[in-house]
Amino acid sequence: MNHFKLISCTKNHIETLSTWCKSQHEIEQWAGPNVRFPYSSQTFLEDIKYLERPSYGLINHNNELVAFGQFYERLSHCHLGRLIVNPTFRKQGVSKILVKELSKVGKKTLGLPSISLFVYANNAVALTLYKSLGFIEKNYPEKLPLENCLYLTNVDENEYRNVDI
Repeated sequence: MNHFKLISCTKNHIETLSTWCKSQHEIEQWAGPNVRFPYSSQTFLEDIKYLERPSYGLINHNNELVAFGQFYERLSHCHLGRLIVNPTFRKQGVSKILVKELSKVGKKTLGLPSISLFVYANNAVALTLYKSLGFIEKNYPEKLPLENCLYLTNVDENEYRNVDI
């Protein structure tokens, strides 16, 4: 995994994470509309559901938090959420490592064979990344929880294949 290690995040990691988004827009692009801004340490922990969802981070050889993500079960998929890379480490391939490693841990932890996620339709960088990893845009079987949002999975049920990310 190069020089990164995926670990379970502590509250200290979450404190670091809370400094990465500097505006309401950045928070919404990352975590959706349900994270209050400005936030306190307590409201941030509550709003990202730190105690409810497995929260993982990539750390580098200096033990710096370079990326963060969560997973949970949604519609029989391991659903990835709140994926973000530390601004200092962007455009270095970290996001691809995060998605791959978090997917492995999430699928194993939840015992589910496939991955899903939401992405804002206007987030071209993230959309390009996910498609490069084999994710396919799908129709969501319910009302989408976010406006201007796409639902992606790594399974194409029409072809009955599972892309191993």
